[in-house]
Amino acid sequence: MSYAVLFEKTDTGYSAAHWPDLPGCLAARSTLEETADLIRGAMRMHLAGIAEDGEAIPEPKTIAEYIVAA
Repeated sequence: MSYAVLFEKTDTGYSAAHWPDLPGCLAARSTLEETADLIRGAMRMHLAGIAEDGEAIPEPKTIAEYIVAA
């Protein structure tokens, strides 16, 4: 499954601060690549925890797109 995640530039690096379909799953590092790698691992752990709790894995519903303001 693929989930949309928004990365935000911070004063000290990047954070994956908003994951609409998996609330509570966060990561932050100094580079975008490091943050992306970390959030992938966090996602696997988050989904495993949901499954261990006997809950349904949420289906991805979010669609992300850039819109040009004209």
